[in-house]
Amino acid sequence: MPDFREVRRRCALLLPVVLMLVGAAAGAEQPVVDTDRGPVRGRSHGAYSTFEGIPFAAPPTGPLRWRLPQPAPRWEGVRDAGAAGSRCVQLPVLGPGGPTGSEDCLYLNVTAPAGRGTGGRPRPVMVWFHGGGFFSGAGDLYRPDRLAVQGDAVVVTVNYRLGVFGLFGHPELGGAPGFALADQRAALGWVRANAERFGADPRNVTVFGESAGALSVCAHLTSPASAGLFHKAIVQSGSCSTTMPPRSLLPGLGTYEPFVPERRTVSDGALAAARLGCGGPTGVLDCLRRLDTGALATTDLMQRFSLVSYGNSALPLEPRRALEAGRFHRVPVLQGATQDEVRLFLAQTLAAHPIDDEAAYRSRLELSFDASTARAVEARYPVSAYPTPAVAWATLLSDASFVCPTLRDGAALGRHVPTYGYRFSDRTAPNFTGLPEAPGLPFGASHGFELPYLFTMAPLTDAQRQLADRMTAYWTGFARTGVPAAPGAPGWPRGDRPGTPVLSLAPGAGGIRAVDARAEHHCALWDARWPGVTASG
Repeated sequence: MPDFREVRRRCALLLPVVLMLVGAAAGAEQPVVDTDRGPVRGRSHGAYSTFEGIPFAAPPTGPLRWRLPQPAPRWEGVRDAGAAGSRCVQLPVLGPGGPTGSEDCLYLNVTAPAGRGTGGRPRPVMVWFHGGGFFSGAGDLYRPDRLAVQGDAVVVTVNYRLGVFGLFGHPELGGAPGFALADQRAALGWVRANAERFGADPRNVTVFGESAGALSVCAHLTSPASAGLFHKAIVQSGSCSTTMPPRSLLPGLGTYEPFVPERRTVSDGALAAARLGCGGPTGVLDCLRRLDTGALATTDLMQRFSLVSYGNSALPLEPRRALEAGRFHRVPVLQGATQDEVRLFLAQTLAAHPIDDEAAYRSRLELSFDASTARAVEARYPVSAYPTPAVAWATLLSDASFVCPTLRDGAALGRHVPTYGYRFSDRTAPNFTGLPEAPGLPFGASHGFELPYLFTMAPLTDAQRQLADRMTAYWTGFARTGVPAAPGAPGWPRGDRPGTPVLSLAPGAGGIRAVDARAEHHCALWDARWPGVTASG
């Protein structure tokens, strides 16, 4: 006898998909999908449809500031989903400027291919967490139509609270709960509840992100609170072991470590509250919640509270230590870095702090490293081997801070799960940032410069478009099956042990090839001194 409750459940889930397909077939411009909080009307773009500005949690304003995300209220009628919701309060990621955005910002965007999935099967879901240092960025900055159409995947881009609104800590909060990561988990919960309504498989969810978004993915990999919310992970230019030596970009900056002990965040929060006039023995949070957004969205507070706290129930261990101990979710992982990660950051500092000769280069070495490490680094990265001293400095920082830590994480992951490594190597990649290059330091394949190859963000040459097609196929193939295989493209070596080649991604004949990244980036030097690269910080 059939289970009529299961039949009704399946029909309820299929109905919005049928409505969307019928609307597309009829040439409708506004497809409608019934989500668990109410129906939304998106926009058809021929080969794909978009549904933007969907609330996945209640606005974290007023009494909900610094509270874990609450369910979004249901709405009556059909909600228009033709434009993105407000971006979260933020600062410019690079360059000058004041705060923009709103605290009412917990919205996501869905891009779904038209028609049925390949073979009639539900499509994989890819959930994107944007970068921006945890104090900038938004989901709607990324157009994933290539991933959706060419890769036959449903892509969700997410906003999450930033800076002091997302990563604040205080004794009255009981610690630093990590509201930014909690927002991301709430979005993943929304995906689990609604994926089938958009023709996708809630049992095949890939989280992916770049920079702070990649650090977010790392945190979810090692967070017990994120168990069961995703099934694969892609980490782009932000590994669990990312760090930057002290005074390496600016003389006044200490060691950059994106994950910090909760007690540090709580202490900083208590000091910040006192400076804001809310330092009483009780009622501090009530006082802070009465402050207007602008009083909190200062450069100091937004950047001070842009580090993820560990040592709590959501993130018990520092993520790199969790990987070393094998304490992470057993899902396939694809991760990598760009060849010239740090050039973008260093270029913003050279006007005030130039590295224009060998003496300046050696001075930087002595500021950032102990004497023994400085001598070893200079021997491996002599100024004479590079076009300029600035390029030499950027190269060693890229290796020490991004490439080699990513490879270390790959080795730890590969002991337990399928792992695949890459290096984005197109030094002619378009500069989509709008920032000028510094004299003597071309951007090359800098931080984030792989993004236009996955998202529609900047014009590409014919050869670069071919690379973009291959990368799209690799990324979506991984999302579909857990293996980054692309028809007609070179095979991707699986990284199960230290020294396994990674896939170098560059345009042109032979541009996609396996390389020994550990040797090319002198990782034996950096691994031997880990964590000595930060010993003087």
